[in-house]
Amino acid sequence: MRTALSARLDAEDTGLTQATLLDDHLAGCADCRAWQAAAEQVTLIIRQPMGVPDLTAPILAAVAQQRQADFAGRKRILQIALGLSAVVQLALAIPGLLVAGVDLHTSREAASFDIALAVGFALAAWWPERARAFVPVAFVLAGCLTLTSAFDIAAGATLVAHEISHVAALAQAGLLLALSRRVSSGRASAPRQVTVA
Repeated sequence: MRTALSARLDAEDTGLTQATLLDDHLAGCADCRAWQAAAEQVTLIIRQPMGVPDLTAPILAAVAQQRQADFAGRKRILQIALGLSAVVQLALAIPGLLVAGVDLHTSREAASFDIALAVGFALAAWWPERARAFVPVAFVLAGCLTLTSAFDIAAGATLVAHEISHVAALAQAGLLLALSRRVSSGRASAPRQVTVA
């Protein structure tokens, strides 16, 4: 009979031909009534929902915070690299402005241009939100320097060793582009408030 009682608690087939047989037996058997009461209590406890906390929101917030920290670290590295390249360019350009060269006017114009460019790179490193505005200028400069260097080397007007320094312009343009992309992707993936129902 207890097997049939257990089956009825689980809403399964009791195996009895008449549904009233179980109730008739319970009416006359105190042991089975006590067993059924205990079984109902255990079933009630087991079927109660467990109090497991929903940790979805804190986990997603922690992941977003870690992503933001990684993003900020990479952005900082690009800013430092671009800032250092601007300082080096400035240090190399100032003597050309002050010291007389073979063609004084041309060397001073080139030095002035390099100083202005170094200031632009320094500003982009300091305010990375403005880096995107400098990207076209940097790539046009790098492209023109590469093209004119190739022509001048082919014509024998200069040596490769003299023109290798123009690789720095290409590197600066790459740093500027990477920094501007970091800033724009940072805006797109800014952490949002997570609400879990």
